[in-house]
Amino acid sequence: MITLYRARFSTNVERAALTLALKGLSAESVWITYDDRGAVERVSGQPLVPVLDYDGEILVESMDIVRALDERHPEPPLYPAARAAEVDEFIAWFNGTWKGPPNAIEAELGKPAPDQRRIAELERSMIDHLDRFETMLASGDYLLGDSLTAADICAFPFLKFATLHDPEDDELFHLILRDRQRDGRARPRLAAWIARIDALPRA
Repeated sequence: MITLYRARFSTNVERAALTLALKGLSAESVWITYDDRGAVERVSGQPLVPVLDYDGEILVESMDIVRALDERHPEPPLYPAARAAEVDEFIAWFNGTWKGPPNAIEAELGKPAPDQRRIAELERSMIDHLDRFETMLASGDYLLGDSLTAADICAFPFLKFATLHDPEDDELFHLILRDRQRDGRARPRLAAWIARIDALPRA
């Protein structure tokens, strides 16, 4: 039995939900709210989602969940052998570098007197990254070529805000992703990629 602990609008949960569906796996959902994380804390000892209970094995961290599911259910491969190192390198860059500017903007906005000049510089970095993705997509329908990989699963829930936003989602970090990536529609390959991944099912 597979159980996914999740919260509404969670970008990291979407990584796991996309992977489960791609692998043809169904999962029972346990929904938490951000003001009551008791269920996920009891099962995993920490408050963050996603958490995956896979036949009693507790998995945490979204991309670790993606990798574990890919190892247990290798079709379709999200870490294809010929590109596994490239996939790992991209994921490390995305989680370690790409996330820097939006996280820094969120921190700046939390200050009594945000530095608007710094926010503008960070926003320019986010726009520059959109150009990087547009260039990457020149060589295929997915970030690393013609096949969907864990790189796409890693990036999509965050980059989608360049063209998509649920009006009920008022989480500050997501509003930053929406407002600071506002030029997504001006990049046709990126916009098409977002639509392509968004059409995939979720668990």
